Amino acid sequence: MDPKRWRLDGQLALVTGGSAGIGRAIARELLGFGADVLLAAREPAGLDAARAELLEDFPEREVQCFACDVGDAEQRGELLDWVEGFGEGLHILVNNAGMNAGKPSTDYADAEWRQIFEVNLFSAFELSRYLYPLLTRHAASSIVNVGSVSGLTHVRTGAPYGMSKAALHQMTKNLAVEWAEDGIRVNAVAPWYIRTRRTSGKLADPDYLDEVLLRTPMGRVGEPEEVAAAVAFLCLPAAGYVTGECIAVDGGFLRYGF
Repeated sequence: MDPKRWRLDGQLALVTGGSAGIGRAIARELLGFGADVLLAAREPAGLDAARAELLEDFPEREVQCFACDVGDAEQRGELLDWVEGFGEGLHILVNNAGMNAGKPSTDYADAEWRQIFEVNLFSAFELSRYLYPLLTRHAASSIVNVGSVSGLTHVRTGAPYGMSKAALHQMTKNLAVEWAEDGIRVNAVAPWYIRTRRTSGKLADPDYLDEVLLRTPMGRVGEPEEVAAAVAFLCLPAAGYVTGECIAVDGGFLRYGF
């Protein structure tokens, strides 16, 4: 076995929404495999805390941060300029940033549902296009989009969230085919309920938690590290023949039957 197939030494990764939850876990996983990591998120304080924690655990690695809202077109451009400044191109892009405001479809203001699309879908498409020239500087590079089971079946997230994630999954397939000849693999992961700050409110309701667990064959909520492990695998040379895939990280939720 060639151990280099299971390493990311010398590679540079950008993780959006990287200051907390799944994003921070992804950054940690990539660092553990030897990559250097760039983090982007909206809150400077959260980014600083994430960077300090990650560098404490991986002092030999490089971790840099950039505060921006990827749902804002102008700030996406600023992020691109910042990444270009590192000069070596980019090996890995993880489009993890996301948002939601779950409610009945008739209750959304136009600006509200459009912003969900800006963050969850348009930012991933624009960053992938913007960073294409940097990704093609290397013989093999990887994009991983963090989707959701809500893009594959109905869950109680609200229609705009599910619509944006379904489109993200389709974008993954299209870019995988279009960019395969350029050495860019494009894949996605689709988590179910993962224990993060964003889900803590709903999961604190014992009745709601019971419903979630009854629909999850493994009988538990997932952990951010379990999503991060799937993302990291898709970035590894060992996954070099995998593209256009969407891996559910869901404890069996999508396969539940009766």
